[in-house]
Amino acid sequence: MRAPPPAAGLVTTLLLTTLLLATLPAQSVAVAARQPQQTPSEVSLTRWDSAAELAAGKPRGVTVTGDALTLDAPAPGRARLGATTYETGRWRSPWVDSGFAFDELVASWEATTTKRSWIAVEVRGRATDGRRSSWDTLARWATGDKRVRRTTLSGQKDDLASVAVDTWRAPAGLTRWQLRVTLARKAGTKAAVGVESLGAVTSAATPAGPTSAPGVGRGVVLDVPAYSQMTHRGHFPQWGGGGEAWCSPTSLAMVLGYFGALPPAPSWALAGDPDPWVDATARAVYDHGYDGTGNWSFNAAYAAARMRPLGGSAFVTRLRDLTEAEQLVAAGIPVVVSIAFGKGGLTGAPISSSNGHLLVVVGFTSTGDVVVNDPAATSNATVRRTYSRAQLERAWLDASGGTAYVVHDAAHPLPASPGNW
Repeated sequence: MRAPPPAAGLVTTLLLTTLLLATLPAQSVAVAARQPQQTPSEVSLTRWDSAAELAAGKPRGVTVTGDALTLDAPAPGRARLGATTYETGRWRSPWVDSGFAFDELVASWEATTTKRSWIAVEVRGRATDGRRSSWDTLARWATGDKRVRRTTLSGQKDDLASVAVDTWRAPAGLTRWQLRVTLARKAGTKAAVGVESLGAVTSAATPAGPTSAPGVGRGVVLDVPAYSQMTHRGHFPQWGGGGEAWCSPTSLAMVLGYFGALPPAPSWALAGDPDPWVDATARAVYDHGYDGTGNWSFNAAYAAARMRPLGGSAFVTRLRDLTEAEQLVAAGIPVVVSIAFGKGGLTGAPISSSNGHLLVVVGFTSTGDVVVNDPAATSNATVRRTYSRAQLERAWLDASGGTAYVVHDAAHPLPASPGNW
């Protein structure tokens, strides 16, 4: 493993990174911008979320304090964002061997930022022939949006991989990867910034197989509250405008409500809005580079912060089929899944087709069909639906490679892991 660069090199690199963060063009709003995927035959999730795990990385200007990375005072690096100078430090993970040639990576993190502070998450990888990619910036992220706008940086197609909103793609396949996180606060202030966890899921795709057989989730249906995204149509255009654009934050709000972790009604809520926490969630996950609320990593980061007081966590992963979703549901953990389907592809759905949609798997019938909370319904009363196992599994695996948000609290620990949670 290479030693950390000297302070001067750190400053220069951070300046270049910040310029990149500030100047790359925005990505299209449509969730459909993601290309259809195939079923992940191999999946691996690695996370650093304890003091011992974080201590395995290489810090520069940051310290492991408790179970989090915190920025030293003073920190050695400097970076500019707009007209503001920030002091910065970094943490670099060990190299991770996925054990297979992966073609996609999605990162997750939990962080705390206050006032003028932010974090940036980067990734690089190695191919089987030893070639090493450059560092690609996945996101600049902050808890709020008044001073620093959270954003992703699609593109960066300079070598072995590129960024597509929340997904790092390596078409030729890579076998090893490494994450780097920068912590930044306005120079001369005491703004708190910390990273409580960091990780990523890698996957390799193959053609989809037959429909999975029903498993341990048969007959289990969780009492997840129902919220419709459509009742928010026209709300806050600066954060996506509700309606069709808010499937992800509405799904996430349903899961947070199940765990008793919804945000309070914001002071800026619209009069008469029965579910203002959906609007609050949409604002908290909005990606100003992508111009949308469907960023998988941003949704998980927000959920992770909401779950920490309950001893829980949240992250993005990929599941191989619905039998793995059943294991989570049987443990009391609803699963948000990312799907797409053509006309007639999902019988009983409130919309005829979708190039990209998220909903909550809340249970299974006795025969293995899938009980969901589908936020595309026109009202809260019609959100609960039952879909064909075969149809939903294809719509999920073929569209997003089995992408899922896993959110849980201490009262609902994760079941034994097959390597992807």
